[in-house]
Amino acid sequence: MERWFNVGKIVNTHGIKGEVRVISKTDFPEERYKPGNTLYLFQKGSSTPLELTVKSHRSHKNFDLLVFEGYENINLVEKFREGILKVPESQLSELKEDEFYYHEIIGCLVATIDGEELGKITEILTPGANDVWVVKGKDGKEVLIPYIHDVVKKVDVKEKVVLIEPMEGLLS
Repeated sequence: MERWFNVGKIVNTHGIKGEVRVISKTDFPEERYKPGNTLYLFQKGSSTPLELTVKSHRSHKNFDLLVFEGYENINLVEKFREGILKVPESQLSELKEDEFYYHEIIGCLVATIDGEELGKITEILTPGANDVWVVKGKDGKEVLIPYIHDVVKKVDVKEKVVLIEPMEGLLS
């Protein structure tokens, strides 16, 4: 059975030419939203996803704006609001070494190279130059781990374990 991965949620329309405003949950928006790519829209009340082909993509503020082929009018996309865009696992591409999909990282146990368990990764922030992994400890406190080679020493997505070497002040 095919597994599906969430790419984003359509939160609104934008203008009158069929553009939809998407809050993205994808690791690679420029790849996912490339014109010609196929996305699948899952909507409440429908058991089968709607296959959509990306016609255009642009970023605007914190959103991705998409137009789909054959849906170049606001009246045709109004009903897409609140729908979830997904891709099947078969569309995931091979990543370079040291690149990971969010679903591979979230849920990983984080420990220092000295063996101290810090907690599990609950979320990934993308503030700019590098991703930041949010680790929730057993005490409920969150620790922010920058995904840089100086800190993250080993990532084992099969075993769901990440080993880090804390920088000065990181865990204080």
